Amino acid sequence: MPMPTREDCWSAHCSGPAVRLVFDRGTILLLEPPNGVDVAAFPGALWDARVRAHRAPAFRAEALRAWLARHGIPFADELRSAPAPPAAWTSPELRPYQDAALCAWELAGRRGVIVLPTGSGKTRIALAAMARTRAPTLCLVPTRALLGQWERAIGDAYAGPIGCFGDGRRELGPITVATFESAYRWMGRLGNRFDLLVVDEVHHFGCNLRDEALEMSIAGARLGLTATPSSDPAAVARLEQLVGPVVYELAIGDLAGRFLSDFDVVTLRLELTPRERATYDRDMTRFAPVYAAFRRRVPPAAGADFARFARRTAAGRQALEAGRRVQRLLALTEAKREVVGVLIRRHAGARVLVFTADNASAYAIAREHLVMPLTCDIAGREREGALGRFRDGELHALVSARVLNEGLDVPEADVAVVVGGSLGRREHVQRVGRLLRPRNGKRALVYELVTARTLEVRWAAHRRAGLGARSATDG
Repeated sequence: MPMPTREDCWSAHCSGPAVRLVFDRGTILLLEPPNGVDVAAFPGALWDARVRAHRAPAFRAEALRAWLARHGIPFADELRSAPAPPAAWTSPELRPYQDAALCAWELAGRRGVIVLPTGSGKTRIALAAMARTRAPTLCLVPTRALLGQWERAIGDAYAGPIGCFGDGRRELGPITVATFESAYRWMGRLGNRFDLLVVDEVHHFGCNLRDEALEMSIAGARLGLTATPSSDPAAVARLEQLVGPVVYELAIGDLAGRFLSDFDVVTLRLELTPRERATYDRDMTRFAPVYAAFRRRVPPAAGADFARFARRTAAGRQALEAGRRVQRLLALTEAKREVVGVLIRRHAGARVLVFTADNASAYAIAREHLVMPLTCDIAGREREGALGRFRDGELHALVSARVLNEGLDVPEADVAVVVGGSLGRREHVQRVGRLLRPRNGKRALVYELVTARTLEVRWAAHRRAGLGARSATDG
């Protein structure tokens, strides 16, 4: 358990009238304030006429205690309802950069985001943080596939029971793993049971409704993990409020060659067929002017903003549909179909991951080249079986749209074929990271299939900027 703060010790022994801090459905009720005490002055406190008391967001618990102490207002802290203290931990050994990252988080008051490449051991850092704090901990993960992976990792270092919320399970333990969705649904009841909050793939937060899952927890210690931090200023500011600032950051280029496998990027520039070129040019003639007008009006806007803008007019709706046809065309051109087969055959002795922009392209490649697909439609047991056969060498290639992008522990691979599409820098960094688990003498190889004289040229340049790649070759 964390050491009690000065405010905790004082509030536990205060006598006379005191503000009672009570957890209620993901918020803090400020009950029975002494006469003359204006708790409404606390930033974020709002009056709730239903219960005739002020409420504050649960994630402001530490700030509220500090504010009350600073203003000399006695309070009784009735917030925590923690499970039994965690059992014995075996603290994992850390590489120098992992230890530095953990130290930076601790120096930042145990609040903040650690940014490290895929495959660099972010989970190990989280385990070390749990072992050092010895605090009841809730680990949040984006997908059901990651629940079991985190449970296994925790079980290797922790001897006690592990709770789980997600995939049909509702089990509470001193150390608990939950999906984002389950946390959003249950944090109103779980929010006062944990003192450390670990958020895997934290870049998903900061700009959507699910942020309430982080708002409804009183946990003072918060650790966010990601390989691809958000570049949106609003999302960054929101994450700093809910989790903390970025306290440590390294890119793939910082670790490749020593802690991650070194790698090469080979860009293959492919041509459209005459029929595909005619289709592309026709649709771009409809799409480009409308999109250019939008960017002149709203330069930093995102794709969703363009969709809202375009739906207002008939020409805009036509442009929006034309843009979607362009994306579908570039996702899997005739040349890409052919080259994917050539590369799979060329690297028949290696383990190959093929990444597509959408499920339709993944299934098309799977059918044409007899490659096992891994998509969101594949059940967990079948997916684990495929990964096991890939690990054992029975399968030498897998094709996926997005299932393998985030967090999932993929067996060692040597070659990636990025078929393209409109995916951005974040997805590209995550995909390349799938290859970089180190092995003596290993040098990974990444093929990018880019359609010449199309939007893909710019998309590919933007993606590569996030890698810090050692070398790149145009073919």
